[in-house]
Amino acid sequence: MEGHSASRARRGDTLAPGGDAKEGGTVAPNERLRARREATPSANAPGEPMSRAELAEAVNRHLWTTTGKRYGLDAHTIARYERGVVQWPGAAYRSGLRAVLGASNDSELGFRTAQRARPGRPPSPTARSNLAYGHRVDLDGSPVDFLNRAVVRSPVPVRIGWTDVEHIRATTRAVAMSENLFGGGLSCEAAAAQLRWASQLLEAQAAGEVRRALAEAIGNLASVVAFSAFDIAHHTAADRYFEFALWCAEEAGSWALRANTLAEMARKAAYLGQLDDALSLVEYAWVRSDRLTATARAMLLTVRARLLALADRHAEARADVDRADTHFDSHDPAVDPPWLCYYDTAEHQGSTGKALLPVAQALSQPDEAATRLSTAIRLQDARYPRSRAFSRVRLATLLMSVGDPHEAVPLGQQAVREATSLHSRRLAEELQRLAATATRHSQVSDVVDLRHEITRRYPNRATPT
Repeated sequence: MEGHSASRARRGDTLAPGGDAKEGGTVAPNERLRARREATPSANAPGEPMSRAELAEAVNRHLWTTTGKRYGLDAHTIARYERGVVQWPGAAYRSGLRAVLGASNDSELGFRTAQRARPGRPPSPTARSNLAYGHRVDLDGSPVDFLNRAVVRSPVPVRIGWTDVEHIRATTRAVAMSENLFGGGLSCEAAAAQLRWASQLLEAQAAGEVRRALAEAIGNLASVVAFSAFDIAHHTAADRYFEFALWCAEEAGSWALRANTLAEMARKAAYLGQLDDALSLVEYAWVRSDRLTATARAMLLTVRARLLALADRHAEARADVDRADTHFDSHDPAVDPPWLCYYDTAEHQGSTGKALLPVAQALSQPDEAATRLSTAIRLQDARYPRSRAFSRVRLATLLMSVGDPHEAVPLGQQAVREATSLHSRRLAEELQRLAATATRHSQVSDVVDLRHEITRRYPNRATPT
């Protein structure tokens, strides 16, 4: 990794006033860089030399034009270069300075690499730890720029085995748990990087059974990444990851992964108000339902019930909830694929309660949906705080619309508190809908307070249904 003298202490370094490092008691100023700058006319003050701020701005502009990346060089850092405190800036900044000041090489700008320890000698204590001696580390730019110069490329094996498959499965479990605990906002980008690396394994050599298991495991990871992107409203990225998951399902010959991915796609389409597309997707997911476990069939029927209810087909929705209950009564977690580990009793009750919400609101009969959502809240454990928050805000919205608004207030307050640690656009929009529903009870002071708290934290804006 490229470094500079401010972040790599050398034998004999001492601290100068202000934290500058002196080598042998002095720091040699970089006269070449200063002379180059002062020989360059200012574009802002005719007859004057280019200022340090102008030089920094010109370098940032050049790097943006040539690389498409934004950099944060400033006058203070230029001053450190000229004082000789930083003797070897990062590659991007050296390139930008050469271009702006018309230098053909780094030496013309007075830059030199830090001295290195002789081969065979252990590093000095100061070389091992700058921080231990109170040395201030200069990142020479933003933290993101600094870390972008330290990219690590993990080697991809030529041939893979079951250990690699288990590695992907373990990665997926970790990503899914993070997404459940904190929402898609803190998980999506890291998970996408994991997926990009894992996809390279598909080009390695493997036995037939291992290859099928690997494709299924990577497809499962892609589905988790897609849902994380969906959770933070990155819908275009979510579509691409869902498509990749479906491709993996076909490569693996996995009807179970195919059905689960299509069900997730149906949820997203419904969220965006595309009910016809959502119903088509869930119908496609039901193809070869004989290959699916009882848990998977219960999940798919619950998704379909929700879509039918939204389409005002209330009797059919009610019938699908009954069928889903029947399948769930015979579910066996021991035979379920790993991606269905979340679909336990709490999830089933919460999902069926959600499915029945349009029916309950249309008929002003909240009891069954409210009972199911209350059961979900009671049973959902600490591993799924987002699911519990969703159940809580949905129950609060139901009670606010066709039940007792006084019962809705504490549920809504708790949901707001839970949402603060969850980076989920979907949850924020559910809370906004609760606030909109609460407007009908403007005479109830507790309801008004709840509505104001939600709108303060989550300013209202147009949201999908």
